[in-house]
Amino acid sequence: MGSIQEQHSTDQQALLDAQLELWHNTFAFIKSMALKSAMQLRIADAIHHHGGTATITQIATKVQLQPSKIPCMSRLMRVLTVTGIFSIAKHPSAEDADSVYGLTPVSLLLVGSMSLAPTLSLFLNNTFVSPFLSLGTWFENEQPDLTLFEMAHRKTVQLFNAGMVADSRFLMDIAIKECGHVFQGISSLIDVGGGHGAAAQAISKAFPRIKCSVLDLAHVVASAPASTEVSYIAGDMFETIPPVNAVFLKVCGRAFYFVITNECMPSFFVCAGSD
Repeated sequence: MGSIQEQHSTDQQALLDAQLELWHNTFAFIKSMALKSAMQLRIADAIHHHGGTATITQIATKVQLQPSKIPCMSRLMRVLTVTGIFSIAKHPSAEDADSVYGLTPVSLLLVGSMSLAPTLSLFLNNTFVSPFLSLGTWFENEQPDLTLFEMAHRKTVQLFNAGMVADSRFLMDIAIKECGHVFQGISSLIDVGGGHGAAAQAISKAFPRIKCSVLDLAHVVASAPASTEVSYIAGDMFETIPPVNAVFLKVCGRAFYFVITNECMPSFFVCAGSD
């Protein structure tokens, strides 16, 4: 009888442990968001300003926190100490408000000119994080070439593409007039990641002798215009690029790069006011 009860107790404990693990995974995002808040408020810099240790009051004053938010700051710091971002040392018989927080090897990476905070903040930005909320939906989606980012930010992608087309229309005329010499001797050119081919069409119009094509992902090429002198190729530039005399890369910000291949030896030309 006793062994049965012990087995039952063990089974129940295993279930509780399993449930706890699920809760840990469910609320794991709180760790990332707490770190994001710490970097936004520059808590590590505030502690560093006070010599490497500081109380909640000192931190709140340095980051110009509203007094009403100090209790919430205490809760945030508890999360950040549990996750090892900061350390905590209480004075004997002190309340939470008098707790002293310190920098750890982790938070030291968030201080000074070599701080990793800008990089980490970028990847914790809503633009990067929100697509993962649709990860399950993306797996259910039947479009193989539609990335998770494109599915979550389809309107943003459309806006970006429209912006790139407008940018190409404006700058290509100038680029061709100012840097037309780089096209001399070229009989074939491919614009990698060229979208619907605004740049390639401009080159084809200015230099009819050049056979121009555009390489982009399949779902982009599928909606490309048919009535142009430019040919469209579905593919991934990171996997393979069709053999041509020149590969055209357009970089936003008035920079155009031409990679000209000659006996497998690349030469690089820069034009149109690149920095």
